Amino acid sequence: MTRTNSNRSSRVVLATLVVLLAATVPAAAVSVTGEDVPEEAQVGSQVSATVTLDELYQNPESERWQLSGSTELTDVSWTVVYYDQTGSQVDLVERTGQSFSGVEIAAETGTAEVEVRVTGTVPEVGSYSYDPAQRFRMMEVTRGQAGGASNTVDSWEAHHYTERSASARTAIDEAGAAIETARSNGANPTDAQANYEDAVAAYEDGSFDVATNLANRATEQASQAQQSRQTQQLIIYAVGGLLVVGLLVGGVVYWRSQQGPEDPLG
Repeated sequence: MTRTNSNRSSRVVLATLVVLLAATVPAAAVSVTGEDVPEEAQVGSQVSATVTLDELYQNPESERWQLSGSTELTDVSWTVVYYDQTGSQVDLVERTGQSFSGVEIAAETGTAEVEVRVTGTVPEVGSYSYDPAQRFRMMEVTRGQAGGASNTVDSWEAHHYTERSASARTAIDEAGAAIETARSNGANPTDAQANYEDAVAAYEDGSFDVATNLANRATEQASQAQQSRQTQQLIIYAVGGLLVVGLLVGGVVYWRSQQGPEDPLG
C-alpha cells in the first residue's frame, strides 16, 4: 500500500514538473525560411542580400511587433516587403541608412511573411585576417516590442577583400596545399613552412605583394622538398635493387663453386 502511494505521488510530481516546464519554455521565435546572402564580396562593389521571415506570430501575445535591421554596408537602402498567406504583396516599406527600426509587423494587416532586402557598398577592411578570413556584417535583423526588449532573429556576415588581398590569399592557399602534399609524401619542408608563416603575417599586416612573393617561394620550396624526397627514395630503391642483384649473383657463384668439377664420363 505504501509503495502504491509512493508511485502515485511520483507521477503527480512528474506531471507538475512537465506542466511547469511547458509554461516556462518560450514560444518559437520568428524563423528564416529563405536567404540569398553572398558569402564574399569585393570592397567598393555594390551588393544585395535578401532574407525571408516566416512564423511571425508564434506567441499570441506578440501579434504586433517591430522589425529593426542593421548593416556595415555603406550607401545603404532597405526594402521590407509584406506578403499575405497567398503570397500576394500587401505592403512595402523603404528605408535608408545603416540601420532602421520601428517597422510594424501586425497580424491584423494579414501579413504572413516578410522579405527584408538590403543593398549597399561593401566597406573597406579595417583589419586583415587570414584564418579565419576577415568578415563584415552584411545584415542583422531584430524583433522587438515598442518600449520593450528586443532579440536578434539572425545575423549574416560575408568575407570582404580587395583584388590584391585576394591574389595574396590565393598564393598562400596554394603554398599551404603544396606543403601538405609534400608532407603527405614523406618530405619535411621546413623552409617552405617558415616562408608560409611569414606570408600569412605579411598578409595580415596588409603587405600583399610581400605575402604573395613569400607564398610563391614557399610553394617552390615545398615542391623541391618533395622532389628531393622522391629522388632519395629512388636512390634507396636503386641501391636496394643492386644489393639484391649482387646477392643473387653471389649466391649463384657460390652455389656453382660448391658443385665441384664435372665428371667427363657422366
